Amino acid sequence: MFNSCNVKFYHSKALTSPYPGSHVERSQVPEDKVSWLVEWKDYNPVEYTAVSVLAGPNWADPQINNKGFSPKFNERDGEVERRSLNGLYVVENGRPRNPVGRTGLTGRGLLGRWGPNHAADPVVTRWKRDERGNRIAHPVTGKKILQFIAIKRRDCGEWAIPGGMVDPGEKISATLKREFEEEALNSLQKSPEEKAELEKQLHKLFSQEHFVVYRGYVDDPRNTDNAWMETETVNYHDETGETMDNLPLEAGDDAGMVKWVDISEKLELYASHSYFIKLVTEKRGAHWSEDPGPECQE
Repeated sequence: MFNSCNVKFYHSKALTSPYPGSHVERSQVPEDKVSWLVEWKDYNPVEYTAVSVLAGPNWADPQINNKGFSPKFNERDGEVERRSLNGLYVVENGRPRNPVGRTGLTGRGLLGRWGPNHAADPVVTRWKRDERGNRIAHPVTGKKILQFIAIKRRDCGEWAIPGGMVDPGEKISATLKREFEEEALNSLQKSPEEKAELEKQLHKLFSQEHFVVYRGYVDDPRNTDNAWMETETVNYHDETGETMDNLPLEAGDDAGMVKWVDISEKLELYASHSYFIKLVTEKRGAHWSEDPGPECQE
């Protein structure tokens, strides 16, 4: 797996205001005050947890002070994974503390779990080809152009990797496949026969050699001081293009649209997704930028 250029985490999208899906304005956090190591006695974040989370759906924790709720932070808590991919996090006054720093907002916002909320993001790629089936190279860099399957999110209208949340007790590999089927192939609306056919074709792609692009914290607009997104991003590459050519892309579940997208630095994607896609191009030796900047080393 990539060491991600020993990337230093920072908050950019996690300082988004107003908070997604609301009119709640975060307290402003200057860049030099994001880190908890910097003392800030006047820090006065806004408390916010969305009504949809407080309603107590099965994917959400109760409030910290609720009777009978005693979460085991930094541990596997029954079926709920409360360990962070980035190591131990601080728990302060019974609440987990965002490992990267301040966000200007406490509570959980739209996130169900206190502490890490685990997602999985499958990056399904193929080479761009001409009518004769030859791989197409970029005219400036001479590197081959990769394409990946992107969805347009219904909630914010941004293009993204078709990922989603890991269900309690679910293996990451199962989440990756399930989310891809639901969002890019609309499997929830298929008949049992159609679903079985999809499963057969997808098995070939998802059982072949793949590589973990990234595991860890995500700079996400939904993050708060007490709840944050983490993901495992995995690249499944269809080298010949034969597996994916026969799969009918159809947006489903949380997706508004789905399509193959040419990969380059011009992509503007949701949360940290552009960064994950860039790592894939480096691993595959594909085109990313016309400006030959420093590349990560494996």
